[in-house]
Amino acid sequence: MKIIRFALSISGLLFLFAFISCSTEKQTETVEWSRNATIYEVNIRQFTPEGTFNAFKKHLPRLSNMGVKILWFMPLQPIGEINRKGTLGSYYSIKDYTAINPEFGSETDFREVVKAAHDLGMYVILDWVANHTAWDHEWTKSNPSYYTKDSLGNFIPPVADWSDVIDLNYENLELREKMIQAMEFWIKEFDLDGFRCDVAAMVPLDFWQKTRERLFSIKPVFMLAEASEPELHEKAFDMTYNWQLKDIMNNIARGKTNNDALRQHFSDETKNYPDHALRMTFTSNHDENSWHKTAFERLGKNFEAFTVLTFTVNGMPLIYSGQESGSEKSLRFFDKDTINWAGYKYVSLYKKLCQLKTEHTALKNRPSASSIKLLDTGFNDEVFVFMRETNSERLLVMLNFSDSEKQFNLGSSEADGNYKEIFTDSYWELSKDKMIMIPENGYYVFTTDTK
Repeated sequence: MKIIRFALSISGLLFLFAFISCSTEKQTETVEWSRNATIYEVNIRQFTPEGTFNAFKKHLPRLSNMGVKILWFMPLQPIGEINRKGTLGSYYSIKDYTAINPEFGSETDFREVVKAAHDLGMYVILDWVANHTAWDHEWTKSNPSYYTKDSLGNFIPPVADWSDVIDLNYENLELREKMIQAMEFWIKEFDLDGFRCDVAAMVPLDFWQKTRERLFSIKPVFMLAEASEPELHEKAFDMTYNWQLKDIMNNIARGKTNNDALRQHFSDETKNYPDHALRMTFTSNHDENSWHKTAFERLGKNFEAFTVLTFTVNGMPLIYSGQESGSEKSLRFFDKDTINWAGYKYVSLYKKLCQLKTEHTALKNRPSASSIKLLDTGFNDEVFVFMRETNSERLLVMLNFSDSEKQFNLGSSEADGNYKEIFTDSYWELSKDKMIMIPENGYYVFTTDTK
């Protein structure tokens, strides 16, 4: 990036400092309503047999009651037909950035969904695909200079396997402006609250920084990057993917690593990410579910324990469509494949954890987050125990990812006290030397008032 040097008068300096201060406040304005939130990814195509906004809208009260605060809709625009994969194509092959896919319903239908969500106190963000378009997007004819081309002048996919899309060229400043205008359209026309940005690290950071500034001039927005690079938190995104934690959970479930990997991860995260950074913690999402099996298959008996982990560490927990039902179905990505809503097996678990996340200040996210303090478990290193604490309360989390019951003590007196275990509503007195028994693949979450 080029650096421009210039001189300022004293009055100019004062104006600049005031502008920076104002901009910094705007950067964190949207963070407050997301600090204790749970995010839910909506796969509208597969959510109901109809696959429409109107059919999904009936689920809004249920999701609100479960404690969901942010709804993330996968892309809703028309899907390209040239080089389409499967019968319905990929959500991420965008044919028109400012239109609604008629398979899902009308603009009016979606506005009603957004309004209904807002009326229930939820926020709505849209999946945004800035890196590439469908082969039959109108820009291929009207503005071919918007695209990256090979030596022969042909459009090219950004990745060889992504044969249904073609790469955009962000050296073209007119493209950047058109893309920002398209994002502004959704904020102005549908009152959306932000975006989840697909393959965000494949698009220049300075584009995202400018985009955030422009969107904030309309309303405070929440920005989620499908990426994990720490620098994306530099005046661009509120939250990045915690893929690192997801991989460690998978590897623990497979027996390929142990709790030491978790300890190292949380240490590294504190060092590598700025204090204001949110990380999205998850056991599944649309990519994991369709391409790497369901969380129930990958995590096995530890699904619940790892879910508890994602809700109690620093970050924002994600629930993917169908997880609350216990649906053990890897959804087809390019074809109709309705979620199996055979009951709601995990609703009570998610509701309890969403309530915990919402109500307890010790779980409030950065920059006011209470740090994770890892606790010694005496002679039993197979149990993962950590504490989060503020001046007014303490949470103590105990997790056993093994297939056998474990006995341990806390190894120090720093967690001594009287607690309530949230899943059993039982009361415990814990001290350094007291032996604790935790069942196989089990978990405890204790709360206390330290005043």
